[in-house]
Amino acid sequence: MAEDTDKASGSSGQKSRGGIGRWLPLIVLAGLMVLAFSMGWHKYLSFKTVGLNYEALQNFISDNLLVSLLLFAAIYIVVVALSLPGGLILTVSGGLLFGWKIGAPTTIIAATIGATILFLIAKTSFGEGLADKAGPWLAKLRDGFKENALSYLLFLRLVPAFPFFVVNLAPALLGVPLKTYVLGTLFGIIPGTLAYSFAGAGLGSVVEAQNASYNACLTSKSEAECPYTIDTSSILTPELITAFVLLGVVALIPVFLNKWKARRGG
Repeated sequence: MAEDTDKASGSSGQKSRGGIGRWLPLIVLAGLMVLAFSMGWHKYLSFKTVGLNYEALQNFISDNLLVSLLLFAAIYIVVVALSLPGGLILTVSGGLLFGWKIGAPTTIIAATIGATILFLIAKTSFGEGLADKAGPWLAKLRDGFKENALSYLLFLRLVPAFPFFVVNLAPALLGVPLKTYVLGTLFGIIPGTLAYSFAGAGLGSVVEAQNASYNACLTSKSEAECPYTIDTSSILTPELITAFVLLGVVALIPVFLNKWKARRGG
């Protein structure tokens, strides 16, 4: 009788420790997010910060290219993993500072790593538990999504209508395998990253002109009266959005084919 009691208490203790261990990464991640927002660190992720330090950053990069790339990748990973705003600014800045040939691959790898970290934490903390407690409708949704997970994930990544952090979290709740998630993220963000990095690579003269205008304004006015704006309206054009949407539709072709074959077979 005593042995049974000891076994039961040991089992409950293991479950408790397992539960704490499962939630610990999410608690740490949430704590870091709160810290970042409360300290206002996300406010430094702006074109103004990059632009005003453009010359100094270029000099540092020319003398320390590898270190600069590693620092840029680390910042990008943290921003994505903590779901901080500024991913687009970093992508464009990567093209501006490193050129699109180096900036785009670095951004793709860093964004994939950051998204995978968030995916694994979400999947471990509540994704698997949700699968056990899911009702019939959610279980059916999970099964349908998993059946064509790569196509659905590519569509979500390619079409710029969905927030990046939402697309990072949703697959964890829908039971997408890790390998599928990594491949879908890696290939799904390539077109957009290339486009934004290429656009950023051509903003050097714009940044220099804005810096000159801003510094001239400061000679006679206060900082609050001198706006600093980098015109990025030419980056996300209607034509580019249409191209991304069409690529997303192409990614769904296997889904349509599978449904068509299933209906014919039925």
